[in-house]
Amino acid sequence: MNIVIFGPPGAGKGTQSKFIANKFNLYQLSTGDLLRNEIKNKTQLGSEISSIINSGELVSDEIVSNLIEKFVSNDTYKNQIIFDGYPRTLIQAKNLDNLLKKHKQKIDMVLKLSVSLETVKKRILERQTQEKRADDNEEIAIKRYEMYEKNINPVIDFYKQTNLLKVVNGETAISEISNEIGGLIESIKG
Repeated sequence: MNIVIFGPPGAGKGTQSKFIANKFNLYQLSTGDLLRNEIKNKTQLGSEISSIINSGELVSDEIVSNLIEKFVSNDTYKNQIIFDGYPRTLIQAKNLDNLLKKHKQKIDMVLKLSVSLETVKKRILERQTQEKRADDNEEIAIKRYEMYEKNINPVIDFYKQTNLLKVVNGETAISEISNEIGGLIESIKG
């Protein structure tokens, strides 16, 4: 089973992805991790990615798509992927659909963690004190939240049409969110 999970920065995507991956034996695919691995492994693509990121630009859909295809086409992960924070745009959503079709797979469920900007600001400040992440400050948080909201609406509409979208209240305690998500996944596993 392949699952997409998304929500604004600070919604708890990473935490819930890990929970789902462990509980249901799935592989967590985070595009951020894929990009960082290329950089860490000093591949030619990695140095290209590094210079794009260092110039403050976003890595192109084409690069991300190639990395995802490498992952999706690997039989080890077939129908056992949780897409963590991807797709972020309508183009990426359609692209992912085509990639999966090409490799005889599909998305079985799309989870949207719904959280308010206030909650995101609070969590990011907490995360900032605990993890000392350089990209965590209120100004950046607001900007990323607004950018996310602007881009994600067409993606949500796209998945609504396929009846795969499940909205989860991301405001509650981590364990409650995990329980709700677990129940939703159990219901489609049959």
